[in-house]
Amino acid sequence: MKSKTIQRSCFAPALLAGGILFVAGCNNKDAELAAQRQKELEAVRAELEQTKTSAVAQEGELTRLRKDNLELLRLRNEVRQLRDDKKQLSQQTQTAQTQAQQAQAQAQAIQSQAQQALAAQQQALAARYGTQATSEQQANACINNLRQIDGAMQQWALENKKDASAIPTAKELAAYLKDGVIPKCPAGGTYTFNPVGSIPTCTIPGHALPR
Repeated sequence: MKSKTIQRSCFAPALLAGGILFVAGCNNKDAELAAQRQKELEAVRAELEQTKTSAVAQEGELTRLRKDNLELLRLRNEVRQLRDDKKQLSQQTQTAQTQAQQAQAQAQAIQSQAQQALAAQQQALAARYGTQATSEQQANACINNLRQIDGAMQQWALENKKDASAIPTAKELAAYLKDGVIPKCPAGGTYTFNPVGSIPTCTIPGHALPR
């Protein structure tokens, strides 16, 4: 009986020591698990922070792309508008050129008619009075020449956008007269091409356009 009591008294401390070691082992495992969980939590937090940073960067890139897209659309609209303006301007230019050609053709037709009428008048004068016309007839013919020259000067100034002080050369003026020839005074006078704002003159007295 005494032996059993001794065995029990010896077993109790051993059991207590084992329990303490067990508890200590559990505490260590809990501490390790807690440390591992803390590391995992920190890793998750770091990953979350990285994800947030990446999301912010992606949002900034998306915003930049949207701005670039809007700028591209604006530039395309400007290019389209410029093309439309160019097309419209080209059409207006063609219309203006056509109108100018028509006006030039009409002016040339009028000049041709006037020159034909003058030639017919000169022929009538020659048939009636012979080859030697009177001074009055010469003056009338010269005045008609001056009218043709003045009309040619006005047309030259209009088509070439010249002001009233401009003076055409004989070559420039001839392009607006019949057959490209400047008429001559039947009395032998010399014509002077004054500025467009003035009338052409002849050196023969009495051979002058009315002012």
